[in-house]
Amino acid sequence: MSAKRLSGAAVDLAAPRGSPAPSAVDAMVTNIRGLISDGGLQVGDSLPTEKELCERFDAGRNTVREAMRILKAYGIVSVRPKVGATLVDDRMERALDLFSFNTLDISRRTFNDIQGFRKLIEVGTVDTLFDKVQPSDIAALREINDKLRAAQSIAEASEQDFRFHLCLVSILENRAVRDVYRIMKPVIIRIMERAKQLRDFNEDTFQQHAAIVDALEQHDRIHYQYALVSHLELGLWAFEEETRPEQHAF
Repeated sequence: MSAKRLSGAAVDLAAPRGSPAPSAVDAMVTNIRGLISDGGLQVGDSLPTEKELCERFDAGRNTVREAMRILKAYGIVSVRPKVGATLVDDRMERALDLFSFNTLDISRRTFNDIQGFRKLIEVGTVDTLFDKVQPSDIAALREINDKLRAAQSIAEASEQDFRFHLCLVSILENRAVRDVYRIMKPVIIRIMERAKQLRDFNEDTFQQHAAIVDALEQHDRIHYQYALVSHLELGLWAFEEETRPEQHAF
């Protein structure tokens, strides 16, 4: 496994200016992060033992244990019995867990927010996509679309639908965009499953995807953008308007 540094990339847990003074646990989290950064520790390296951390930072065992729980929740540390704390990099997995926590209730506003973001990426980057797309990308998109048409369940079809769009944005060769799409996967899948029946995937979605790929292959900017925008806007009817609490005058 290649050496991987965590310094500068971990979530900043220090209290912002103007906020109350950090608790003992917050301070311990900051101390341990400083230890990781200043010591040049890498993924796979071990942290000092609980006893050593207590002595080094003049803290109680409960404070150190709670700090470790926080770092574990952020995907930075793995704690195992008889092994101790080891540096890991599971931050993407933790982000996925957090994003998928509440995807059951999706309002029309959420639909518009998510699909609007996807338009910015998938439609707004048309020039870059046209510059970078290769025949192998077109073949991969068509293969995924064929699997979508053959899907036997909504869950299977939704997975192939997501794979199609992930394959599309992967043409950009931008890791940050791919990571964001991976984080958004639970809510994107939820939108797909709620807005479509199986026949919609097998027929309509397949044809829409085919039109997108054809336009991409032909570098037809107008037809590409029209096909993709129309595709992303379908399904809005399935989501209710977000209700707001009544305002009372006093």
